[in-house]
Amino acid sequence: MHNAVNVSYQQLLAVEYGLPYKDSPQKIFMKNYMLKFACLTLCTSFVFTAIGQYSWKLSKEKDGIKVYQSESPHSNYKSIKVECVLEGTYDRLITVLNDVTQQKHWVYNNKSSSLLKRISPNEFYYYSETTLPWPMSNRDAVVHFKMQKDSLDRFLKITAISDPDFIPEKSGKVRVPRSDISWHVTMPSAKTINIVYIFDAEPGGSVPAWMANMFTDKGPYESFKKLSEILKRPG
Repeated sequence: MHNAVNVSYQQLLAVEYGLPYKDSPQKIFMKNYMLKFACLTLCTSFVFTAIGQYSWKLSKEKDGIKVYQSESPHSNYKSIKVECVLEGTYDRLITVLNDVTQQKHWVYNNKSSSLLKRISPNEFYYYSETTLPWPMSNRDAVVHFKMQKDSLDRFLKITAISDPDFIPEKSGKVRVPRSDISWHVTMPSAKTINIVYIFDAEPGGSVPAWMANMFTDKGPYESFKKLSEILKRPG
């Protein structure tokens, strides 16, 4: 009876893990362990590859706002990271970001923004136009915006990914072909938020990368300085 039970156990393990029945339970266990270890190692390597794709260098620090630049793994245009601690809360930031029509008051060179489609209270598509100096054409973008707050209030995750084909292109404007923005927000205290913001994009058109890269710290700094002022106002 003992042998029958033992054989049945081996059979179950063999079927579940696709291993030969002749292997002992101990051998099957070790193979399973090594398989899981290999998977964990592979996944970990992917995580560190993603983290290591940027090499951030501080380009501007003022008013508690740090702006970093990095060569982009996707284009010749530099990626941007902003780190800052601002007065505010998750809910106050969500309220400000939900009102896309007010972007012209804090997003650098934003001419106008409008809501296109709302999926939920914290997910929507919006249209935005950015003013560029003559003789360059203004840029416009369609953005899929999502905000997700951790159930335990440990963090707020925000993504803003361009969707250039969501609506037809408009005459006289250059559609941004790719834009990828992420925010990771935490609350170090009851009245402050810590923001890590990463921006990686292709502006489209014929703006030389060297020219665009000369001004990559001004826009982010000005935007977050104005955002800081708005967050301080009563909601």
